[in-house]
Amino acid sequence: MCGFFVCVDFDQLPDDVPVSANIADIEEKKGFTNYYMFVIEVKLKGGGRYLIFRRYRQFYALHTKLEEKYGAESKTSPFTCTLPILPGKVYVGAKREIAENRIPILNVYMKNLLCLPVWVLMDEEVRLFFYHSTFDCEQVPHRLRRLRPRTRRIKSISPQGPFFDRTAAPRAEALFDFSGSNKLELSFKKGDLIYLLSRVNKDWLEGTAGDATGIFPCAFVKIIKDLPQREDAVNKVRCYYYDETVSTIRDIAVEEDLCTVPSLKDLTELMRREFSQDDLVLNYRDLDGDLIRLLSDQDVELMVSQSRRRPSEKHFFPWKLHITHKDDLSVYNTSPGIGAT
Repeated sequence: MCGFFVCVDFDQLPDDVPVSANIADIEEKKGFTNYYMFVIEVKLKGGGRYLIFRRYRQFYALHTKLEEKYGAESKTSPFTCTLPILPGKVYVGAKREIAENRIPILNVYMKNLLCLPVWVLMDEEVRLFFYHSTFDCEQVPHRLRRLRPRTRRIKSISPQGPFFDRTAAPRAEALFDFSGSNKLELSFKKGDLIYLLSRVNKDWLEGTAGDATGIFPCAFVKIIKDLPQREDAVNKVRCYYYDETVSTIRDIAVEEDLCTVPSLKDLTELMRREFSQDDLVLNYRDLDGDLIRLLSDQDVELMVSQSRRRPSEKHFFPWKLHITHKDDLSVYNTSPGIGAT
């Protein structure tokens, strides 16, 4: 069996193989003792997506079995690989706080797990963990707050009038009840028909139901007729990462307008997730080519302002980030003009 998985190409894998998984929220469950489950949006190779609900102990059980099969010390399989690191069990602290703190680490764990060789992706334990089970189908998600788009803007129009063709309009059917948390979000009931106006990002849509217009998570609906395809709205931030004597370049995709001025907090959290490092600091090169550390939102605004004087590629933000470690001050010992980008 393993010999087949070693030689198989990723393109030959079935469409129901998961390619990405992200925690959309945590939800408290009341059993013999209260506990929290991670609500995970799984995206498949064939383009499908669904929600699964998993406890931390299920992550732990999966990791233990994979270590036995494919870890460096494994004696049961001729194939081994470097498995991602799973955060250990925590026995002290508030359960909700523990679950919240695990979200970014578990997201990194799943991301690295799904990048392992195809014979790991096709392993029965991995397939079962990401499988959309009967239990998952019976669960009703509540908020999916971590998929909430950053943008606060919505359209104020809705399809109406005698010439509106409802049979040709992009539309979806609600799979669950959804209660909007504010006037920007569209509330609806299971079974409601929602007419689609736009795609806010990969996780949220904008639509109208009855006389109300608002945004809502894609995972709450089943698309009947999709919106027409548009030009890719994903833009990229070019990042230069410095680690001792090694320098690497990474282009990070974000669904934001090229004119967006992000906050320092959002930028820092994004980079920590992407590089799986907590001691990172962000920098940019000023007009003289010197590396300048970003310490506030005002610094970010200055970086964006200065970048407008430089040419940039299509779908790339004109400003670029230089990622260093907090205690590494050697990177600032540069002469004007060196390394300017």
